[in-house]
Amino acid sequence: MIMQTERLEIMSLTANQLKLWIEDISKLEKELECSYKAEPMKGFFLQIIKGQYEITRKDPNNYLWHSFFFLIRKYDRVVVGSADFKDIPNKNGEVEIGYGLGKEFEHNGYMTEAVKAMCKWALKQNGVTSVIAETDLGGFASQRILERCGFKKYKQEESIWWRL
Repeated sequence: MIMQTERLEIMSLTANQLKLWIEDISKLEKELECSYKAEPMKGFFLQIIKGQYEITRKDPNNYLWHSFFFLIRKYDRVVVGSADFKDIPNKNGEVEIGYGLGKEFEHNGYMTEAVKAMCKWALKQNGVTSVIAETDLGGFASQRILERCGFKKYKQEESIWWRL
């Protein structure tokens, strides 16, 4: 699936494309005709992607809720970031969104543009009543993105929880 915004093409990755992202980025770049310059594939981020790949393989009917979406800048086909829904809608109709951007692309509005589009899509899906997100207490850039997208704080403990 592909969503279009003013500056971005937001493309969901298939299970096979997730596997390529983990194992062979250059092959994935060739397949998608893009250049990956987003978050480095290492550490905790890489573990998250591996986990989502396994879930996507086991639940192919709900892959859009488990996979990642590449945020591809239209004018040069550079992958500036990625985003995902962390699971299928829960019993309360909530889906959680997560996202990350390559350092060199921060403070350009790309993530706000992508989060708005992804939330708009999610809220049109059956069984979805709200989109939620979690930010670190000190994650001010991420908090500003959520505020610009219309999210409101609803819980604060070791982190801040937001709802749209």
